[in-house]
Amino acid sequence: MVRKKKRSSEVPIIMEEPPFTRKTKFEVYGEEMIENEVKQCGNSGRIYLSPGWVRKDVKIIRIE
Repeated sequence: MVRKKKRSSEVPIIMEEPPFTRKTKFEVYGEEMIENEVKQCGNSGRIYLSPGWVRKDVKIIRIE
């Protein structure tokens, strides 16, 4: 559970864990797969791919 800070006139709000914290099975068909680690880039993350992947459609699935 996640507790939000209460304002002076509010009572505490308790929220349930979001459903995406559970594992989900995905079945994906494609041409090629690269397993890589996301690197820090400013305030976000980045994955470098081969130049041959430029302008191709990709799907990224977080596994941990």
